[in-house]
Amino acid sequence: MSKSECAVFTNMCMLFDDAGRILVQDRKSKDWPGLTFPGGKVEKNESFVASVIREVKEETGLTIMNPHLCGIKQFQDEKDARYVVLFYQATAYTGELESSDEGEVFWINREDLNNYQLAEDFEGMLEVFESEQMSEFYYREDGTFELY
Repeated sequence: MSKSECAVFTNMCMLFDDAGRILVQDRKSKDWPGLTFPGGKVEKNESFVASVIREVKEETGLTIMNPHLCGIKQFQDEKDARYVVLFYQATAYTGELESSDEGEVFWINREDLNNYQLAEDFEGMLEVFESEQMSEFYYREDGTFELY
C-alpha cells in the first residue's frame, strides 16, 4: 500500500491594516460565494510563502510582507485528493487596494464581519485564524468538521 497521496495546496491570508481592520473579499464564485480572505492555489515549483504573496497581490493589488503560517484546513476533494489550505496572517504590505475578477475587496472592522454573507464554513476557519490554541480545521468523511 502506497504511503503517498495526491494533494492540492492552496492558501488564504488574513491581512490587517494599521487601524486593526481586516481585508476581506466578497467572492463572485458560484462554488464558494460570500465573504472570505484572499488566497488561491500554490503553483508547481512555488514555495508556500511565495504563493500567498502572489495570490494576495493578484486579488487585492497589495504586496504583503512577512506572512506567517497560523493554521491549516484540509479535506478530501471530489477526486479524493487531499485539499490543504494554508492559513497565513500578515500586517505589513505595500500598494494600492484594488479588486479583481475574484471579487470585491475591502477593509472592515472584525466585529462587522457577521453583518455580511460569509462563505460556507468561513466562521469555523476564522476560529483557527484567530486562535493561539487551535491550528487545524479538518473535514471528516461524513461532511462534519473538527477544530484542533
